[in-house]
Amino acid sequence: MAILINENTKFLIQGITGKEGMRVLQWMQKNGAPVLAGVTPGKGGQQVEGVTVYNSVAEALNFHPEINASSIYAPPKSVLEAAREAIEARMPLIHCIAEGVPTADTAAIIELARAAEVRVVGPSSIGIVSPGKSVVGSMGGGNLSQFMSPGSDLAIMPEGGVAVIAKSGGMANTIANLFTESRIPQTTVLGIGGDRLIGTTFADLLPDLASDDETKAVVIIGEIGGTYEENLAEAMMSSKFSKPLVAFISGIFAETLPQGVAFGHAGAIVSKSSGTREGKITALTQAGAIIAATPTDIVAHLLKALNINIGE
Repeated sequence: MAILINENTKFLIQGITGKEGMRVLQWMQKNGAPVLAGVTPGKGGQQVEGVTVYNSVAEALNFHPEINASSIYAPPKSVLEAAREAIEARMPLIHCIAEGVPTADTAAIIELARAAEVRVVGPSSIGIVSPGKSVVGSMGGGNLSQFMSPGSDLAIMPEGGVAVIAKSGGMANTIANLFTESRIPQTTVLGIGGDRLIGTTFADLLPDLASDDETKAVVIIGEIGGTYEENLAEAMMSSKFSKPLVAFISGIFAETLPQGVAFGHAGAIVSKSSGTREGKITALTQAGAIIAATPTDIVAHLLKALNINIGE
């Protein structure tokens, strides 16, 4: 299996007639992800790459009730309304790529999603890849050759793979490519987004990762700012998470800047009380995580934790 999306996930794209919406549609179609409908208010009835456009999510679901995930490609100020529409339609999974969504709007989206028991990934999420199964969003830049699926003939793991979860979409892609070069397959590669508020955090994903039999280990790529890594450490301890978890926390240079300075993502702001690289590493270490000093160290840590001899 894989978490969040798999071969049974059926998609619609909100904002499908925009430049980025059309581009991601082509990428998803190229890689076998079934996009059954698109939504752009006022443009219902149009066709984009053979996909029918509807005026609302409710209308799209009326014609395609099997759709169970939406990807929002709308401008930041339009994301709240688009997300509200998908949430009211009880869309099980909503992915949002937009950066710069107003914090108040994101807070409203999270509140609505929790009340409806709907999962939102993002804002500022580049996407999700379940190698060999499905993809949503712009992960991999439309080229999934850098990912390796479990069961690949080239894989050094006899079965299963590793989940890669990162705040940064670029880092998620980079680490996945590093693993593929090392013949380590991936079950899920996910960019959760780096904003101060996001719909799905590291800690939120822990139960999914724990219950996925195919995922043998987890790699977390964090960064300074916010408390998502510390919250993950608390969740690991309270749930007694038993799978190997390797973490890399970026931000050595950023921590030399004055406190309160934003660096990179909107959430990468350090205060005196929380958000430091050192504090995150301490919390994760106490929770049993394996800390990688550099991204290239992750492979060695994983192989050791999984008792895999690279010479085999």
